[in-house]
Amino acid sequence: MEYIQKIESPAGILTVSSDGKNISGLWIEGQKYFGKTLEKDALEQNLPIFENVREWLDIYFSGKEPDFMPLLMPKGSPFQKSIWNNLCKIPYGKITTYGELAKQFELENEGKKTSARAVGGAVGHNPISILIPCHRVIGKNNDITGYAGGVVTKIKLLKLEGINP
Repeated sequence: MEYIQKIESPAGILTVSSDGKNISGLWIEGQKYFGKTLEKDALEQNLPIFENVREWLDIYFSGKEPDFMPLLMPKGSPFQKSIWNNLCKIPYGKITTYGELAKQFELENEGKKTSARAVGGAVGHNPISILIPCHRVIGKNNDITGYAGGVVTKIKLLKLEGINP
C-alpha cells in the first residue's frame, strides 16, 4: 500500500508518497513526470514518516542543511537507482555536472560506459525531488539546464544553498 500527503513549501505544493516506512516519491505540483511511480490507489494519510519529511523540509527551506535524512526508497531501474544514489552524495551547497556523474558511474561499474545524456535521463526521472538533490546537477559549461520542477525552481533551490548560478 502506498500513502500520500500534500505539503506546502516555498517551491510550491509538494506531494510526498510512502510505503509507510520509506519515502518513495516527492513531486512539486505541475512538475514533469509528476507521480509517475505513484500507485493509482494511494491513500492520503498522515504518517510519522511524513512528519519527518516536513521537519526536514522546514530546516532545508530555512536555508540550513538538515542533519538527518528520512528513509528513501525510490522506484526505478538499477541504472537510475545508481545515479540517484550518487546524487545523494553531492554535498549541500555544491554542484556537479552530468558528465562528472557519468564518469563516477563508470568508475563504480568497472568501466561500463554511459553518457551524460543517459545520466540526464535518470536525473530527470528522479521521483524524490529535493531530498534526492537532482537540482545540484548542471551542464558542462555551468549551464543551468532543465529541471522537472522548472528551471526557476532549480535556481531558487541552488540560491537557497548559497550557490549563485
